[in-house]
Amino acid sequence: MLGGEPQDKEQLLEVLKDAKERELLDTDALSMIEGVLQVSDLRVRDIMIPRAEMVYLRRDDPLEKILEIAVKSAHSRFPVTGDDKGEVVGILLAKDLLSFCRDHGGRAFNIRDLLRSAVFVPESKRLNVLLKEFRSSRNHMAIVIDEYGSAGGLVTIEDVLEQIVGEIDDEHDYDEGPGIFRRGKNEFSAKARTTIEDFNEYFGSDFSDEEFDTIGGLVVNALGHLPKKGESVELGRFRFTVMRADSRRVHLVSVEALDDAENPPDLSEDAARPS
Repeated sequence: MLGGEPQDKEQLLEVLKDAKERELLDTDALSMIEGVLQVSDLRVRDIMIPRAEMVYLRRDDPLEKILEIAVKSAHSRFPVTGDDKGEVVGILLAKDLLSFCRDHGGRAFNIRDLLRSAVFVPESKRLNVLLKEFRSSRNHMAIVIDEYGSAGGLVTIEDVLEQIVGEIDDEHDYDEGPGIFRRGKNEFSAKARTTIEDFNEYFGSDFSDEEFDTIGGLVVNALGHLPKKGESVELGRFRFTVMRADSRRVHLVSVEALDDAENPPDLSEDAARPS
C-alpha cells in the first residue's frame, strides 16, 4: 500500500481484517463494516423479494379474505393489487385495517378508503441511495418495477439493513412460503437455508444430506471457504452462484439447471399467496 494507507476497498478490508486479528475489532463489528461498504455496490435487484414470493392483497377481496391473509402472514404492510398482480395500486397497513375493524360501526368495507400511496423504485437503484430515501420519507417498503413498469417484487428497509447487520430473523421468517423460486426456464433462486431434502424433492436430485442439512452448507463446503457474492460452483447438473452473503453466512443462491432434460415443476405466481 502506497504510504501505508489503503488505496481501495479491497485494501481497506485487509486493514480491517488485520485489526480483527489483533483484536481491535470483533467479528460482529467487522461484519457490519463490510456490510456498509457492500451496500454502495449493491442494487435493489440484488436483494428484492421476487413477485412470486410477495404476500399481497387483491383490491376486490372481501374483508374476511384480507383478514385471513393478514393474520396468517403477520406482516405489517401489504401491497394491494388490481386485476393483474403486476399492478400495485397502493399499500395497506395492518394498523389501518385493525382500526377499521375496531371503529367501522357497521360501515361497508372498501379497501380503497384505507390505501396509502405506494413508493415505486427501479431495479437498478443503489441500496445506499434507497436507504437515504427510506430514512427521509419514513417509508418502510417500496415496490420494485421492471423495465415495463410492472411490479417485479418489493424491498423493505429491513432488507437493506440486513446487508449491514446480517439477517434479522423473527418468528415469522421461516413461514414465508417456499424456499425455491423459478426465475426462468432453467434458472431459480433458492434460500440458503432450504434443506437438501426439499431441494432434492423439487428438482429430483440426489444430493446427500448426511454431512449438511442445507443448500447453503453444501455450497460452502464445495467452495472450501465462506464465499462472497458472485462466486459459483458446479455440483452435479447444477451451477450454484452466491447472490447474497455476509462475512458469517450465505443467504441466497442462484441455481442454474444445466440439464434441459429435467423439468422441475413450476411455482405459479399465486403459489406463495396464502389460501
